[in-house]
Amino acid sequence: MRYVQLDTPRPVSRIGLGTWQFGSREWGYGSDYERRAADIVRRALDLGVTLFDTAELYGFGRSERILGAALGDERDRVVVATKILPVFPVAPVVQQRAVASATRLGVRHIDLYQVHQANPVIADTTTMNGMRTLQDLGLVGEVGVSNYSLRRWRFAEAALGRRVLSNQVRYSMIDRGPEEDLLPYAQQAGRIVLAYSPLAQGFLSGRYDANNPPSGAVRRANPYFLPENLERGAPLIAALREVADAHDATPSQIALAYLLRHPNVVAIPGASSVEQVERNVAAADIDLTDTEYAALSTAARAFRPVTWLAAVPKLLRARFGR
Repeated sequence: MRYVQLDTPRPVSRIGLGTWQFGSREWGYGSDYERRAADIVRRALDLGVTLFDTAELYGFGRSERILGAALGDERDRVVVATKILPVFPVAPVVQQRAVASATRLGVRHIDLYQVHQANPVIADTTTMNGMRTLQDLGLVGEVGVSNYSLRRWRFAEAALGRRVLSNQVRYSMIDRGPEEDLLPYAQQAGRIVLAYSPLAQGFLSGRYDANNPPSGAVRRANPYFLPENLERGAPLIAALREVADAHDATPSQIALAYLLRHPNVVAIPGASSVEQVERNVAAADIDLTDTEYAALSTAARAFRPVTWLAAVPKLLRARFGR
């Protein structure tokens, strides 16, 4: 495992474990997934994963409980990250919700406490007042944000008066917006971009095509898995397979290695099995050549997905013949 080269109280692994799936039935992983989740966490620990990300929203608290129980006595040697749902993120509510999350996780100290989404009405000034108090009390170590623009990330940091260590955003080979401004800022300022959905919910795994769409409500609601987009993505998957063959790897591993070319990126894929977490972790040790990276970038830029609105007429014509 490789780790971020930053001054943090505990080392942050370049591959973390996202736990949205824990306790969330919409992923369609079956009734025994809670037991498998504990096995996944223990194997991730064995492989050197130190960052475990959850949120109070995931399974309405169940993900935090499952993760905390699975970590057990190892809680104190890893980076436990969770997120507040900012429905009314004024300072007293932030403090109350942090205590509730810490209780569910079974910890006395949240290593990284993140604002799950920028609130469009309430300014970060009051939210960060609550975060600062939590840090002063020792309940929270580092503060992070999620789904923030660069401008709002920097404003949040000014409001806190201390570093806001991380910004957790959607980032993958087909969601490359963070490369424009967030990644350069993170590298310049010594911050971290946490990449969620780094495999685009499995789109980049090569497991799915127009004749083999995914199951589960989450993926079915993702426009990337429209039949036309699965067809349009075939050249990108082919490029991933070509590079994967050269490294005796999988397309998913190459898609993760693409992100980790950026030194201040930490990918936090989920995992449905122990074997998947093993493959994800192994991606941290893959070094892409400049030529390979350029070829993948070209293939990624060439992918032009359709949106739901654009695809609806075609879907209707295919189904009803008009």
